[in-house]
Amino acid sequence: MRLTILLLLALCSAATAADNAIMGYDDAASARQREAEALFDASIDAVEMDGWLKLLSATPHHAGSPASKKNADFIAELLKSWGYAVEIAEYQILLPTPKVREIELLAPTQFKASLREDSLEEDASTFVRDELLAPYNAFSVDGEVEGELVFVNYGTPEDYEILERYGIDVKGRIVIARYGHSWRGIKPKLAGEKGAIATILYSDPADDGYGAGDAYPKGPFKHESGVQRGSVMDMPTYPGDVLTPGRGATRNARRLKRGDAPTITSIPVLPMSQRDALPFLAALDGEVVPDEWRGGLPITYHFGPGPARVRMKARFNWDMVTAYNVIARLEGSKFPDEWVIRGNHHDGWNHGAADPLSGLVATLAEAKAVAMLAQDGRRPLRTMIYAVWDAEEPGLIGSTEWAEHHAADLKEHAVAYINTDGSDRGFINIGGSHVLERFFNQVIEEVDDPRSAISLKERRRAHDLIYGDEKEKATARDRADLRIYPLGSGSDYTPFLQHLGIASANVNFGGEAADGSYHTLYDTYEHYTKFQDPGLKYGTTLAKVTGHAALRLANAPRLPFEFKGFADNIALYVGELEELANSMREETDETNQLLDDGTYAAAINPYKSIRVPARKEPVPHFNFAPLKNALDRLQQAADRYDEAAEGRTGVSSKINNLLFTSERLLTRDAGLGGRPWYKHHIYAPGFYTGYGVKTIPGVREAIEEREYEKVAPQITIAASVLNDMAARIELISEEIGHD
Repeated sequence: MRLTILLLLALCSAATAADNAIMGYDDAASARQREAEALFDASIDAVEMDGWLKLLSATPHHAGSPASKKNADFIAELLKSWGYAVEIAEYQILLPTPKVREIELLAPTQFKASLREDSLEEDASTFVRDELLAPYNAFSVDGEVEGELVFVNYGTPEDYEILERYGIDVKGRIVIARYGHSWRGIKPKLAGEKGAIATILYSDPADDGYGAGDAYPKGPFKHESGVQRGSVMDMPTYPGDVLTPGRGATRNARRLKRGDAPTITSIPVLPMSQRDALPFLAALDGEVVPDEWRGGLPITYHFGPGPARVRMKARFNWDMVTAYNVIARLEGSKFPDEWVIRGNHHDGWNHGAADPLSGLVATLAEAKAVAMLAQDGRRPLRTMIYAVWDAEEPGLIGSTEWAEHHAADLKEHAVAYINTDGSDRGFINIGGSHVLERFFNQVIEEVDDPRSAISLKERRRAHDLIYGDEKEKATARDRADLRIYPLGSGSDYTPFLQHLGIASANVNFGGEAADGSYHTLYDTYEHYTKFQDPGLKYGTTLAKVTGHAALRLANAPRLPFEFKGFADNIALYVGELEELANSMREETDETNQLLDDGTYAAAINPYKSIRVPARKEPVPHFNFAPLKNALDRLQQAADRYDEAAEGRTGVSSKINNLLFTSERLLTRDAGLGGRPWYKHHIYAPGFYTGYGVKTIPGVREAIEEREYEKVAPQITIAASVLNDMAARIELISEEIGHD
């Protein structure tokens, strides 16, 4: 009876669907696909999703814990009951957990940080602590140190330039940095490179506490005792198990010695709350910090060093634990050797309601609805794989180990990888390979925002027109398709896209739900359902977006890859490289001129300790011609592909193979300089940004780091990958013409 009702709803919805054909489909196939999608949508059950969210977040469930294994087993049984072939893929990984955590102010006053979060009567989950990990930073090295304290703001490269201007050296000292503005692992990485002996991380209330809005439990922002846990593994070098770079961490895998693992920090790191941080920051003296460094604590912020003197001790249990990836497979009816992969992780630092379970329950709802379609005779043409990863939080470990372990098969068979993670309410956010930009725009044209009568795409466009930066406003005003953003790192798409060259996307909602619960004890069912997505309205919409995308990829006669959007974004990135070089050149020349004529020296306030900036090597003029020539060829090839593909959908498996392996051509086996694990030469996380993306990273970072001798060779490599992509597009166009 239920299927009959759902089918009637599907037919009604399909009758009002857009008239245009779906990318890669003819009119008849589009009608069948939209009918299936309407049936899919009617199967998404917010009440059921809420039940899963409450159950899976009931107990803290970090990687390696019994609760994490229990959740993995529950998820596996669900997927089996829906008709998937399920395995739990196990990997043996190194995972440190806290053993000793001490931070003590020795002078000019004495104070010992509690490093503990409060239980709250308003949130029953905060009393469930049986398997709760104490606040810590995973992959900090062990250590006990004592030294003067220095405040380094967010601990970014720009902040250290300010410190140098003030003549402040962190060598031999302990630094305290606030969370934000860069990925947390960059802060101890930079501090260690500058000679610091330890790093303390804290959450300033100006960023996500009472300075931003009402704190939990009255409002969603960070409670005064909340501590952000998180990995400080050097993921811009490589993610995954620190002992098995480039190979799956199977039981008998060859492993590095722990002391030889380059992604473990060089100095000890511990996090603390704003409440614990206050006495340490209040004890600092020295110059008052610039306005933009001042946080929300009721003190005057000073740089130091000292007179605050700190002792810090960090010891960890360096255990080998098992990571449990749940891998569910639904065999394709026509193209079983072509795989569409969906992923979301299941491990959390604590209760994990927002991160990752908000995305996971949408993934489960999607998987169940796909299985119902299969049972109703609508099995997808391509194989669909639903992967629920373990150990994402400590460093994308579960997904990376599986991808490395199955690298050869994935390179041969994987059509695309679609990722979700934490999500809340607001506006659609899609990042990914730009060959999928037009495809995702069409998907979000046909899914409505749950709180308005317009599509997700048009609501996003309205947001960008009003609140976007100048580039976002221009795109929203002048471009038919919204740009999807390029991916750096921070979730499980990384090994698929940047190591294996598999076209990937990451999808979530956000922008309307303030949140200070991230990686704290307060990431609970109570917090999430009250403040972040009451009724899971956006969770159900997320399931529809990713479900439509996965099903369209699985069923498309011709895979919906498109190259004009890719070429347009590459043109944007090439222009940014020229703009970067020109702006650095102008700034350097101006600074050096002001130094030469004494203007800087004359402008220095004698009552401040700030110094003149250091003289910098002039920025040379770079020859971007190879990159521009490759771009011209790419744009012409993209135009030709559009002409060849217009009105044609009945294509061969050979053409589809050429399409889905095209992203591989943007990689090189040698990888990026100094970090060969990252093989993609269009998208990579920045070496000093961590999660933040660097596009055309070899060229961009050579310019940014003023390693000018590396720029020309990197331009040559980037041009070669674009020429390879252009040649592939030309070949596909020829094959379509012959088909």
